[in-house]
Amino acid sequence: MDLHLYGGPKSRAFRVIWMLEELRLDYRHSLAAPQSAEVRGLNGSGKIPVLVVDGTALSDSTAILTFLADRFGALTFPAGTLDRARQDGWTQLVNDEFDSVLWTASRHSFVLPEEHRVPEVKDALKWEFARSAEKLAEKSDGPFLMGETMTIADILLTHCLGWAVVAKFPEAGPVLTEYRDRMRDRPAYRRALASAK
Repeated sequence: MDLHLYGGPKSRAFRVIWMLEELRLDYRHSLAAPQSAEVRGLNGSGKIPVLVVDGTALSDSTAILTFLADRFGALTFPAGTLDRARQDGWTQLVNDEFDSVLWTASRHSFVLPEEHRVPEVKDALKWEFARSAEKLAEKSDGPFLMGETMTIADILLTHCLGWAVVAKFPEAGPVLTEYRDRMRDRPAYRRALASAK
């Protein structure tokens, strides 16, 4: 399988790099910027990451992670099972409660044209993030979101917890901070970090 990832590591493309390292797959990586001609030629929205698989361009980091997990039968439960439904629930929770909040803050910090930014919204987003982190910490009952099994939801959450630090969001609390640090200590995460430099 020919895999070519487009997108810099200081973006959601890092999630895909980490996944590829967890699966120990061979891939090429181009540090293409969002909205570059190269990316727009692959994804009309101009957004990264884009993973080209045997000539077919896939977009959206969660969709890419799901494809890779399903294709290689790793970091996921089988489609159609109750465990997969629970896993998908965690994935959607992370995207809804963490990723979307961080992305909205980014949009009002540097993405949107200056005249459309509302910096004051970031205080409410930080409050929302802290509340979601507190609720999630209360649900924690294993080393991973799905108990004893790591899934793509853990990649998404760990990335968001790191993104929050860079965005100067409040600390996620001791439970999630320990979780984040433990996940970042995984060999595949370290390889991804090293390859992204």
